[in-house]
Amino acid sequence: MNKMGTITGFTFKNKVKTKSFMVTTIVLALLITIGLNVPYFITLFNGGSIGGGASGSNPVNIGVLTTEQQDVAQKLENFSSAQGNQAYRLIMGGDKDEAALKEDVNKGVIDGYLKLETVQGQEFPKPVLYSSDDISPQIITSLEAALQSVKLDVVVKDVLTAEQKALITTPVKLTAQSLSTDEGEAGAGSEKSMSPINYIVVYLLIILLFTSTMMTGNMIASEITAEKSSRIMEILITSVSPLSQMFGKIIGIFMVGLLQIGIFGAVVAGNIMLPHNRAVLGDLNMSVNDINIAVIVYGLIFYILGYFLYAVMFAAIGSMVSRTEELGQAVLPITMLSLVSFYIAIFSISTPNILLLKIASFIPFTSPTAILVRIGAGVAPTWEILLSLAILAVSILIFGWLAAKIYRTGVLMYGKRPTFKELFKAMKAYKI
Repeated sequence: MNKMGTITGFTFKNKVKTKSFMVTTIVLALLITIGLNVPYFITLFNGGSIGGGASGSNPVNIGVLTTEQQDVAQKLENFSSAQGNQAYRLIMGGDKDEAALKEDVNKGVIDGYLKLETVQGQEFPKPVLYSSDDISPQIITSLEAALQSVKLDVVVKDVLTAEQKALITTPVKLTAQSLSTDEGEAGAGSEKSMSPINYIVVYLLIILLFTSTMMTGNMIASEITAEKSSRIMEILITSVSPLSQMFGKIIGIFMVGLLQIGIFGAVVAGNIMLPHNRAVLGDLNMSVNDINIAVIVYGLIFYILGYFLYAVMFAAIGSMVSRTEELGQAVLPITMLSLVSFYIAIFSISTPNILLLKIASFIPFTSPTAILVRIGAGVAPTWEILLSLAILAVSILIFGWLAAKIYRTGVLMYGKRPTFKELFKAMKAYKI
């Protein structure tokens, strides 16, 4: 155990100090930072916040031309004020004519102005919104809803009560519920779809799990193959047991991957907490507080177990290859398994109740990503999550035992890759 700890520490320090690790980490951290701040950069290039929508703390100022249709304009202002926190703020023009309001737009006093044009033969005026820049669709939708409510008030006058008017203007919300979902815990979760912020979190976790597993797995295989091809393995095998070597390298590189994920997580969290990014999330009706903590917790657990499952297979394959040039072809089957797991989850993220995803949740090679989609959507009962974890843990023990026997045999076999028959005979002679 002490020797395995030494190998773990040596592998971790050796990989962290490499230029490839430092450059990759810095470049990916910069790309993440740029990607998360793209909306803010677009806003800066557009010359302000008018094109990107505004939050409640920085509303878009819209003037209202009141020289005509004063009664309608006042009703609109009263309705908008009663809504509380709005993305826009109406500023009554008073005695200002249209030319004065245009001047205010040019000076930046207001972002645009609303003109209520009288139409002959119609009781309600035609609203036209003028602005020097594009007003965001969210603000236009809010203004249309306010105008619709005022129009109803103007047309029906005193025929309806305030309660009846409110009932008519309240939009109908349709709730969808799947009949295919199991009763009990999953039934309650099926009444709501995955929230946008949780959708993004699950999507990022799937990509992270796939890329991290592939990077660290290939790192393990290439290091073992490199040691074997340079004959260093013959020296190591005399001082450290093959089992300690294999798991020492796996744990050491796992710590490297975990460190990299921690750095990326800190970069993402730091960028999301910036004021301008919080405002963007608010415009998209997303909040960090809506993130399902279970997705993060289970995502970390399944990442760790999924990593060890693939890592022991990469180590076994690496031990069977004598030259690094042959490694890419040798690890192709494992890469294909990982790709299948990735694509099943990505293409099913919008339909978490399909049969394929349910079956994949209990197959150890695909369960780390498949069950994560169902957890994010709230359609995976606790017993299914625990069963998936148990199957994955047992699979790690089985494949770990098998990989240890292959590693012990493969590291001392040079030349062409051994056949399954040769490998099986050599494995029978070795007892763990």
